[in-house]
Amino acid sequence: MSACLSSVRSPLTLTKSCKSWRTRISSCCSQKWTCQTSSITKPSFGPRSAGGPPILDYEVQFPLGRPTADNLEAICLHGDHRPRYPDSYFPASGFGQLRRRASAINRAESWFSTCCKGNQTWGREVTLCCATQAWELSVQTFCEEDSSVKDRLYNCCRLKGSDRLKCFSNDAPNPNYKPTEELPVTALPSADSFNFDPNTCQRSVMTPYSVKGNRRKKMKKQPTFQKIDIIFPPGRPTVHVIEPLCHNQKLRPLYNIRCLPDSGYEQVARQAKTVNRIEKGFKQCCRQNRNVLNCADRKWRDELDKFCQSENSEQGIHNCCSVGEANERYSCFQSISPDPHFNGTSASEEPSLHNICDTHKIIKKKFPVGFPLKSFVHQCCPLAEEEKISCFDQRLTEISGNLCSSRKPTPPAVRRCCRKPSTQDAPECISNILMDAITKATNVLRQKKKKKCPLS
Repeated sequence: MSACLSSVRSPLTLTKSCKSWRTRISSCCSQKWTCQTSSITKPSFGPRSAGGPPILDYEVQFPLGRPTADNLEAICLHGDHRPRYPDSYFPASGFGQLRRRASAINRAESWFSTCCKGNQTWGREVTLCCATQAWELSVQTFCEEDSSVKDRLYNCCRLKGSDRLKCFSNDAPNPNYKPTEELPVTALPSADSFNFDPNTCQRSVMTPYSVKGNRRKKMKKQPTFQKIDIIFPPGRPTVHVIEPLCHNQKLRPLYNIRCLPDSGYEQVARQAKTVNRIEKGFKQCCRQNRNVLNCADRKWRDELDKFCQSENSEQGIHNCCSVGEANERYSCFQSISPDPHFNGTSASEEPSLHNICDTHKIIKKKFPVGFPLKSFVHQCCPLAEEEKISCFDQRLTEISGNLCSSRKPTPPAVRRCCRKPSTQDAPECISNILMDAITKATNVLRQKKKKKCPLS
């Protein structure tokens, strides 16, 4: 019994399930010994002059390791199976140094969860960038807090720059971020804000110079971040959606991955390939007269199984692929599908001026409107969606003014617009001419089933 009780006073024997001295005393008393808990007092810190360091009665798994490509999957996958430290973990007073360490853990884990939630949109490289920034900021914040009080400064905080970060990473008791808690823990939101801007992440991209012969590879940094625009995963075929699935197939996009950068968008490329294979299978199934639903559902399941296999081989971290049972994985994919009923494309069937960005080459070749479209394409198309509308309106006003004031010959349709009684009618009339050409070109584009880039 004495050996058991002596372990109560030692921090080195604290197990993962023991959260306080009372838990360990109860464990001792459950053995075949007679125990008088009233005679045992909670360990206390002695003065530092008494010899030896103070007793660490409350274990804190500090510090956290640096996020890397090797441990990023575990950071996101096992976040709810690593410890958190609420205020109730410590007594009402004291333990200031351990409290600061616990706060640093809570803060970093909360920020990690923010990064992991954005993983499906950002891609692996940007998620790693986010997690690294969160970790570095948590280290900086901890050292600022630790140095602001008259207490023993954590040894790594005495260093600067990369030496400090390396010291923290080397001290990490769980650098691989393995799960250490049997049951899920409650997330603790951080009171400190973490604002992540993907544009601050630099991507390494090979220049054309790098592929010439055996010359030394030259690297350049591409700090720009592009929004991912892909319908993944497709909804699961059911008896309720099989009709729009087959009917609207020509309206759903396929994807061209050649537009993707050399690195940072590997998961997007796998998603795009999976969508293309699923749509190809749907097309084959919809041509059948019998068992269309069973055929389409089987193709959907087979391709998502292949996707998860490729994710595992590439250390992907798609949440649905981490679910064990097949049916649970399928339910997960169905729940996150952006278009589970295959009716999202019907809302975009009506063309708009935005479509000129995709159809201007077809308009110029097959449906000429009698005036140049370069100003639309070069000035408006690179803008964000909310800015394009005002840009198109400005270009229409300018073009109508130039056409109607020019002495050069113009097509009959344009001349009719210029004869309108009101100056405001001319831009609207020319807009109708342009929309008619866009509609025709869009129909041609749909018939060709042209693949689009999964980035916008």
